[in-house]
Amino acid sequence: MHKISCNVVSCRKEYAEIPINQMNAQELIREIRLFCQSHADPAIVKKYSRYFKEGYRGYGIPTETFTNKLKELLDSNTLAYDTVVEASRGLIASEPFEEGSFAILLLKGFRKQFSRETFITIEEWFPIGITNWAHADTVAGELLGPMILKGIISLNDFSSWRDSPYPFQRRVAPVAQIKPMKRHPVIRPYLDFIDPMMMDPERVVHQGLGWFLREMWKKDPAPVEEFLLKWKNDAARLIFQYATEKMAKEERLKYRRTGGQADRRTGKIGN
Repeated sequence: MHKISCNVVSCRKEYAEIPINQMNAQELIREIRLFCQSHADPAIVKKYSRYFKEGYRGYGIPTETFTNKLKELLDSNTLAYDTVVEASRGLIASEPFEEGSFAILLLKGFRKQFSRETFITIEEWFPIGITNWAHADTVAGELLGPMILKGIISLNDFSSWRDSPYPFQRRVAPVAQIKPMKRHPVIRPYLDFIDPMMMDPERVVHQGLGWFLREMWKKDPAPVEEFLLKWKNDAARLIFQYATEKMAKEERLKYRRTGGQADRRTGKIGN
């Protein structure tokens, strides 16, 4: 028997490779589902439904209750990285929102073990269940962005994501670059990266592109403004709404579609 003489965090690190009473993937999924069922609240489901145009199905678990259970699982020393990866496939594929959230945030708890295989695991989630903006943006910001910063993956690894058949995978392609872009000396490679995406037909992708452009504009306005002028008559207006949000009103007017120009994606004429 090991003598424990450290706090919860350091113990978890020290004994990470010798878990006690380790769960397997099916046991982890079962525990999460029983927990979710026993803490469901239809009123919370109704409250959050209005934030998801693509539809929302969840248990309605209070945030604090969810967070406490997540911490309990991560601190229990009963989970291994491989178990979480295996369980993530079943949780992500399941429709209730909280199950996917557990998968994403449990994997985040093992970020010191991230590798290119982790990237492949995440890539496999999109065909089976990343179908809302909240999960997509959490994957981008909490999993993929840090992996880029650690040098595990790079911008080039997302090239094929730009024309993925899954809209939320396309959304993640630019959103995952936000944190790394802020530490990069120049933004031109990022503008070149999103250039082929500017005619994407999906609203959720427009939001991601606009958000990314806004963050790049904060860092280096001139090349972003040039890029926006290039696309102002063709790309979706929602991209510009997000991208120019922090500009002065007078500045935003420069990016209105030129009168009489039709949107190449829809054929509609407008600003």
